[in-house]
Amino acid sequence: MPPRSVPSERQKRLGAELRRMRNDADESTEYAARLLGLDRAKISNIEAGVRTVTPERVRTLATNYGCNDESYVEALVAMAEPRPKGWWETYRGQLPAGLLDITEMEWHATAVKAGVFLHAPGLLQTDGYVRAVGTAALPPLSEHEIELRVAMRMQRQQVLHRSDPISYTAYIHEAALRIEFGGMKVMRAQLHHLCETSELRNVDVRVVPFSSGAFPGAGQSLVYAAGVVPQLDTVQLDSAHGPGFTHAPAQLDKYRAQLDWMEAVSFSPAKSRDFILALAKA
Repeated sequence: MPPRSVPSERQKRLGAELRRMRNDADESTEYAARLLGLDRAKISNIEAGVRTVTPERVRTLATNYGCNDESYVEALVAMAEPRPKGWWETYRGQLPAGLLDITEMEWHATAVKAGVFLHAPGLLQTDGYVRAVGTAALPPLSEHEIELRVAMRMQRQQVLHRSDPISYTAYIHEAALRIEFGGMKVMRAQLHHLCETSELRNVDVRVVPFSSGAFPGAGQSLVYAAGVVPQLDTVQLDSAHGPGFTHAPAQLDKYRAQLDWMEAVSFSPAKSRDFILALAKA
């Protein structure tokens, strides 16, 4: 199969895990090439995520690399399984690839925790709020692209309502609840939506008040997506030029600690709901 021109973040992650497994075993690309009957360039492409790898070959590599973590290996095998295209693929070529990567990450996660400082969490935004955020983008977005983003954002939220919904926790700094994206009417609707969604069994919304003082992370929003096994956890970070993804163990530890801090200083879910409702009525 020819190399992919633009691999998804999930495809790159599978390749990165195979490379990590090979490095942990202190084996070379030549060794992997001999195992699979391929040349070195194809092994490099597999590890870069630009060439597919079959589930059987994933098992072959894991066995010969001496990886005995069965749950981890089976999770990688599942990532290599051919599967129908996700619904988000209908937006490919119309919206930035990073937005599709975020959606795919959420879809396959077992649990998601978000820490936000300046805007409502993506999975809890109303269509009016998404539209208001889109109009503030630089360079300016066309009306068509804004509406595409609104439609995709609304579809992303199905992970909270499907038959096997993800567990979702949102830590929202008070500042994000007071910045009026779209004006007071849009913001009131957004605040009410946060309260309504927080009533779902699988959703916790917790407010980090101004009184909590200084905070780690320089106010950078983050999403921590738990994988099928801990080794496949992923952190997604927002930036002005698009989303970034990290899964290095040291970085995962850092962002887990940041979310732990937010949990420790935030209001309880019930107190958070009361606080948000009071803001909506102000």
